[in-house]
Amino acid sequence: MFPKNFRQALSGLPALCQGRVDHLRDWLENPAGARLAACAVAITLGGAAYGFTLGLWRAPLMGGYVAFKLPLLIALTLLTNGLINGMLAQVLGSGLTFRQTLMALLMSFATFALITGALSPIAMAMVLNAPGPGEPGGATAYRTILLTHIVIITFAGITAHQRFLPALRSVSATPGAASLVFTAWLAGNLLVGAQLSWNLRPFFGQPGRPVQFLRGDWNHSSLYESIWQNLSHLLTD
Repeated sequence: MFPKNFRQALSGLPALCQGRVDHLRDWLENPAGARLAACAVAITLGGAAYGFTLGLWRAPLMGGYVAFKLPLLIALTLLTNGLINGMLAQVLGSGLTFRQTLMALLMSFATFALITGALSPIAMAMVLNAPGPGEPGGATAYRTILLTHIVIITFAGITAHQRFLPALRSVSATPGAASLVFTAWLAGNLLVGAQLSWNLRPFFGQPGRPVQFLRGDWNHSSLYESIWQNLSHLLTD
């Protein structure tokens, strides 16, 4: 049996997606271990469910790989930025402790994982009813499903942050400090998350390329180096 506090924390997870400021503020002001663990569970299960649908079109094995890699991507982003985000929260005058900072970031990622996890049955139904790689109509299905996943991820990311910002402002020393901290966190997580997703690719998979857990050149360059090289070729061609 799970401890009572942990079960209560799990039952409070849906309120994160509802964006109830009083509920979010209570979690931020009281970052108990059970609540931290509940957010970690939501990230793991929600991320795994959606990750499986993300890679399923290419192959069930790819779906299994991405079910593991998507929660791993979030965890690595948190580990990489955790200390920096905690220091930024204090330097920018929010008044948040390191534990509250961790709670804030976990809540935001948990909301994202819950939303994408809830939408995973829709994504799976679309994949199961679409032509597979190499089948007639497969190229169109590839573009359509990829675009749909981009829309889902964008929607979940925007919604998670919109729900969270008012609560962050309510517990910070000033609304201005909260906005600065939020912007710094968002920029750092985007930069680090984008690079880590580059290292952990593929996620969706491409027709004609083998199903792999990681690309053979996963550590040979960076996302930003690749962007610079592509821009350079575009400008010189």
